[in-house]
Amino acid sequence: MSEYDRVDSPDATTVFSYHDLTPPRTADVYRARSVVDRHLLRTPLVRSEPLSAEFDADVYLKREDTLPTGAFKVRGGLTLVSRLDAEFHDPGLIAASTGNHGQSVAYAGRTFDVPVTVVVPEDANPSKVAAMERLGATVRFHGDTFDEAREHAETLAAEEGYRYVHSANEPSLVAGVGTAGLEVVEDLPDVDYLFCPVGGGSSAAGYCLTVGALTEATVIGAQSEAAPAMHRAWAEGILEPHDRMETFAEGVATRVPFALTTRLLRERLDDFRLVSEASIERGVRDLYADERIPMEGACATSLAAMRQLSDDLRGSTVVFPISGRNVDPDTLESILDGAA
Repeated sequence: MSEYDRVDSPDATTVFSYHDLTPPRTADVYRARSVVDRHLLRTPLVRSEPLSAEFDADVYLKREDTLPTGAFKVRGGLTLVSRLDAEFHDPGLIAASTGNHGQSVAYAGRTFDVPVTVVVPEDANPSKVAAMERLGATVRFHGDTFDEAREHAETLAAEEGYRYVHSANEPSLVAGVGTAGLEVVEDLPDVDYLFCPVGGGSSAAGYCLTVGALTEATVIGAQSEAAPAMHRAWAEGILEPHDRMETFAEGVATRVPFALTTRLLRERLDDFRLVSEASIERGVRDLYADERIPMEGACATSLAAMRQLSDDLRGSTVVFPISGRNVDPDTLESILDGAA
């Protein structure tokens, strides 16, 4: 068997023999930090006065939108590519993405001089496509959904010998994105709650390995009820694709749960909330109006989940990540107009 052959996958996605599905540990996050700290500045943790007043709590925003790509995923991309086997440096990397994962891999590829191809859906966010291309990636369009783009990327990896960078079944990715949680623990060790969006689950898994493991905080995931694949996987242990995927929030728009992150979340995530599309839109509007933060819908799932639990949050210290300043301008304008 070639080391680039597909192997049996526990979920509905393709994995290759070079993929290790062993979940990372907190120690792996500390090891990833040596890479992340060399290439990225620490992101600020900022108290939100409007949200603190709304919840009668101390609410802090972990400003991952200040990273070069505007999203947390670049931490994982750098960690993975820093460890890339030498035989993949010439064929390069391939990933499927609605934008932020692709930008992460593209940024890391440019940093370590490795070519990158990203497959995106036909209607991918134009600003994210442009950002990937500016970072040197070759962008290919395929299919109507992320999952169709993903399946095409998996096929190209098998046929052309690229190193396929899975969006979640990658221990180095999860360890890398978890470095944000180490910063939270150092800056605010007495945090009581941390809320995090769940799409593929890498960010929430990273916070579970850090904030959840190193403090007494309750870590809560949030996902749109219009795309509940990972929630069902967490609740029932089902890794089958879900038949519903209708959210506008592209960062959480997947029908397929992923084995590695599902395992970590089932072991470590304290709670997982499904939120409505209307509540996500409200969160986008409010963060823009109150903080002047142009936030992607995926990020607003955290705020929507906080509002479901507002009585429990009084008097506590709460953190949620701001990640994804790459919202499509037309989408943002449409959401803001909906407030009128």
